[in-house]
Amino acid sequence: MTTSRRLADRKVAKFEKNITKRGSVPETTVKKGTDYPVGPILLGFFIFVVIGSSLFQIIRMATGGGVA
Repeated sequence: MTTSRRLADRKVAKFEKNITKRGSVPETTVKKGTDYPVGPILLGFFIFVVIGSSLFQIIRMATGGGVA
């Protein structure tokens, strides 16, 4: 047997073994956690900048300094 044939046979055997486990295999292999793609510090900074700039704009418009 060639190396590629042995590798193919190993993959087929693994696939067939998995088929016999249907129904008892977990739905997902990835742990479901509360991992956020953005860290809490960066998220807090972003919210601070957005809310801060909007408050600054509201105060500027209220004092009559902003035209548009």
